[in-house]
Amino acid sequence: SMRSGLMRRILTLPLGVFDEDGTGKIRRIVNDSTAATETYIAHNLPDKAVAAATPVGLLVLLAVFDWKLGLICVIPALIGFGFMMSMMGKGMQEKMAEYQNALENMSSEATEYVRGVPVVKVFGQSVHSFRRFKDMIDNFGKWATEYTLMLRMPMTAFMTCINAVFAFLVLGAFILAKGGVTQDIILNVMYYIIVTPLLTVTLTKIAYSGEQEMVVVDALERIDHIMKIEPLADKTGTAEPKDNSVTLENVSFRYKDAKTDAVHGLNISIAGGEHIALVGPSGGGKTTTAELVARFFDVSEGCIKIGGVDIRELDQKKMMERVSFVFQDSRLLKTSILDNVRLARPDADEEEVTAALKAAQCEDIIDKLPNGIHTVVGDKGVYLSGGEQQRISIARAILKNAPILILDEATAFADPDNETKVQNAIAELAKGKTVIMIAHRLSTVKNCDCIYVMKDGAVCESGTHQELMSKNGQYKSMYEEYSRSINWKVGA
Repeated sequence: SMRSGLMRRILTLPLGVFDEDGTGKIRRIVNDSTAATETYIAHNLPDKAVAAATPVGLLVLLAVFDWKLGLICVIPALIGFGFMMSMMGKGMQEKMAEYQNALENMSSEATEYVRGVPVVKVFGQSVHSFRRFKDMIDNFGKWATEYTLMLRMPMTAFMTCINAVFAFLVLGAFILAKGGVTQDIILNVMYYIIVTPLLTVTLTKIAYSGEQEMVVVDALERIDHIMKIEPLADKTGTAEPKDNSVTLENVSFRYKDAKTDAVHGLNISIAGGEHIALVGPSGGGKTTTAELVARFFDVSEGCIKIGGVDIRELDQKKMMERVSFVFQDSRLLKTSILDNVRLARPDADEEEVTAALKAAQCEDIIDKLPNGIHTVVGDKGVYLSGGEQQRISIARAILKNAPILILDEATAFADPDNETKVQNAIAELAKGKTVIMIAHRLSTVKNCDCIYVMKDGAVCESGTHQELMSKNGQYKSMYEEYSRSINWKVGA
């Protein structure tokens, strides 16, 4: 139930959350944090309740038989209990949170390392080539060591006190036997020798369950972090965009916990049906700008309008119907090609899906698959290249047929053969649509109606290809560098 509720909440989150927190971390919260909570509630908590009740009953019995011997047994137990509570204090909980953060980061980086194993093998590199992964391992080792060292003294003191009960019991028996050994004293000592181990065992169980409790507290805080993320405000107004134009008016945006804006002071006007490109060096704010138009996040300042209506005033469902986003790294779900494409429009029939695949230049892909469009991606050795996956994603966008199209480096992972087909598919997809294209391959943007050059989160130049080349500015420098790179040859 908790996992289902968490997944329902995740479906309402801004799309940008998955970029900020990372899918690996969110996956760990959904799987590991909920599993830890379930294990604690279903198993550890009942055991802890029994373990907590047992010492109380035993202490009562100890007092009934001989309150003096009972008191002698209680003294080390109480001291040990004090050490146990010190292991569950605020400082230790903070260390547990840091330990879990380090574990979470290491798990996320492990995923990236596994994805990069082919590169490691091809180039003969060791794990040290993946510096971030090694750093995460070292960081986890650091926190694990610090956490263990913090526990060392109180845990040693706790175990010493608990096991010292026997020594106190023997000492007490000698003191009580000074007046002569009676049958009652012998029976009481025998009784305490039998019962006292139960007391020490239950107290030890409580101590070990305390660590599990801190893990659960941390897990619940992580779940609560997800649950507290506010969904983007969903307006139910009747405002309807008058056309498919896109306007950014003095737009600024800053990521959570960032000290500077990712983009600032953007003023971009795109007429309906116009094709524009965002180019510039990495980190210039191109993808952030595109994501803001698709409302992955809400802007920090200014506004973005579609057809003259602020996108924050649009119903989210209507907003998504108007915008298609073809990602740089398109990933397909482990389901059939048919269902992957039909994500865009679940009520589409096979003929419509087939037509979309044909328009996206996917006929050669479908022909080689054992079950055609019913073939499950990733099943029985069926895998597609990056360029092939991109074409399937474009087919999905064609089926959706949204009037505004955002392309984020759509040819980035295509080989030369696939690149031509991807470009032809994009040309088909872009017909009659408002297009925002992010590109590093400047040859793909020459025919755009307007090119915006972005640097350090702002537009530094804009115009057509010819206009920008005549300015002798940033764009011309980039284009000449790009031209040299594509003409480069081995040994040249």
